[in-house]
Amino acid sequence: MMRAMVLACALAVSAHAQSRIDLSALDFLLGDWDAIELPAGESGAFNFSLAVQDRIIVRTNYAKYPARDGKPATRHDDLMVIFVEGHAVKADYFDSEQHVIRYLMQPRGPRDVVFVSEAKAGEPRYRLSYVLAANGHLKGTFEMASSEAPDDFKPLFAWTARKLK
Repeated sequence: MMRAMVLACALAVSAHAQSRIDLSALDFLLGDWDAIELPAGESGAFNFSLAVQDRIIVRTNYAKYPARDGKPATRHDDLMVIFVEGHAVKADYFDSEQHVIRYLMQPRGPRDVVFVSEAKAGEPRYRLSYVLAANGHLKGTFEMASSEAPDDFKPLFAWTARKLK
């Protein structure tokens, strides 16, 4: 009887391990990316890399904006940590402007992913999308929805990046 219980436990653990979500659907994001087709004077780059024994993906990003219209030059930096929690892929975003956004990943297909923040009363909602185009360029979009219309996302900005060799 004891042997049957051990075997049943081993099968249950194996089935759980096989049904566990991993981050392999995001492999297309891994690597160093350089922003292209930017307005004059702007630059940016980001990196997606595996960390913590390949259990999380860390994205670091920066964007530089030149002085214009009487405003000084600026730099934006951010960090996003993508991880599995339970049966979901989530991401936590932090930036140099003290924003914190908590996302839930929604895969849309191979080489196409969207991160959507939870709808909360009185707070805007965000959507961050990545699509790998046939030419190898990574297209990104960042959108926002007001708290009054949490599913009506409006684009804030979009970018294109090429993978560095």
